[in-house]
Amino acid sequence: MNMHDPNSIGIVEPQRARFERPIILKSGVVLEHYELVFETYGELNAARSNAVLICHALSGNHHVAGYHSDNPK
Repeated sequence: MNMHDPNSIGIVEPQRARFERPIILKSGVVLEHYELVFETYGELNAARSNAVLICHALSGNHHVAGYHSDNPK
């Protein structure tokens, strides 16, 4: 897909949410703090009912669609 593809969502920017409260994993390991990196596409409707969460931990990357700059490599 090229940058000028009309089906592309265009440029997206990663966002970060940092959590300072500990979380206990199922294994018993405690993460004292952690950061989630995510991207959003489009806007929530008034009812906030059009959100879709895509979890794809196998890639180890937050990026799902679009481009990170005007000049993709």
